[in-house]
Amino acid sequence: MAVETERPATYREVFGVTEFRALYAAFLLSMLGDMLAKVAVTVLVYDRTGSPLLSAAAFGLSYLPWGIGGPVLAALADRWPRRRTLVGCDLVRAGLVALLAIPGVPLPVLLLLLVLASLLNPPFEAARSALMPEVLRGDRFVVATSVMVMSSYLANVGGFVVGGALVAAISARGALLLDAVTFALSGLLIVLFVRHRPANRAERRSLLRETADGLRLVFSHRVLRSYLLLVWAVSAFVFAGEGLAAAYAAHLGAGPTGVGLLLAALPFGLAFGGLVLTRAAGPIRRIQFTIPLATVATIALLPLFFDPPLPVVLALYTLSGMGLSTAIPLNAMFVRAVAADYRGRAFGVARSGLEVAQGLAVVAAGALATVVRVPVVIALFGGVAGTLLVALIAARWPTVEEQLAAEAAPVGGP
Repeated sequence: MAVETERPATYREVFGVTEFRALYAAFLLSMLGDMLAKVAVTVLVYDRTGSPLLSAAAFGLSYLPWGIGGPVLAALADRWPRRRTLVGCDLVRAGLVALLAIPGVPLPVLLLLLVLASLLNPPFEAARSALMPEVLRGDRFVVATSVMVMSSYLANVGGFVVGGALVAAISARGALLLDAVTFALSGLLIVLFVRHRPANRAERRSLLRETADGLRLVFSHRVLRSYLLLVWAVSAFVFAGEGLAAAYAAHLGAGPTGVGLLLAALPFGLAFGGLVLTRAAGPIRRIQFTIPLATVATIALLPLFFDPPLPVVLALYTLSGMGLSTAIPLNAMFVRAVAADYRGRAFGVARSGLEVAQGLAVVAAGALATVVRVPVVIALFGGVAGTLLVALIAARWPTVEEQLAAEAAPVGGP
């Protein structure tokens, strides 16, 4: 198999592809727009109601679509041409967000508009994910996926700070108008620089049945099922401590600065690990490193049982994030192992499961933290439970040959 001797792709090769540059710029613009919208709407709701509960609920509404209908909404990306889906979602989101900026919009209408705009995230992200392997072949696709994931995590480290500063500088409504512009520019970039490709030619069925087809396809295939279970399990249990950052910082006497450092350490480690993994290891090595790195991600949190000081906690969090970077090539391998006609649905299943798993883990960790010290909770979730799950999944992990075969003959293909 050719991939066995394939060298790692370079960033020059990836960014040398015009279509990828456009998709990457559109990705950054959309991400900036999402952050601006979340901050601006939260400020608007709080200014109007003075209610922390309502402002927090407004912030959380943007996550709702993935939790309640992600696979169904993402299946739309398999029905229409990818470029048309991307541009259509961007233009409709631009219009909806612009309506949010109109003075005097009643609060229920404002929240409804926010939900409608958020409903377009699953088909947009599914279409982009499905399009990427067609734009970039071979290891360039893996490196490009790494670039997008790292950019996403690094943006989350400081993105909300920038969003808050913009809202303070130009007002919440001004930020929403700027948000609408980012979506419009994203759509324009895709129209100008991304080539049209026809939609898949599979026989059309009802949206729910097509979604069910995608679920069956993913969970009936040993390689795809293994990829999903590992990423869901490790991500959920390692990130369970995110919801306890404020309590952990208070426990360590670190204050608000400590909260920011605790929230930044895991994404920083993941981004740094992804950079090293995609640059220093070739495709076969990345496959071989999957289980060892996943184990590092969980075992790194075991020393928290001993309640170390903040610098040690940050070092352990960073090491855990570096281990979790194995999810970056796994993401690309998962997409390449699915035939083009099913990629939108498969992405929807993967993303929705991840959102639900992480949300449940955070809630469960928070509940346990009411009776157990925070560092012990995180060590139990990330260190003990996470390591046990990795061991169980590793016992039935597909061989390198099986994983390469899955990419050579994608599931759902002819």
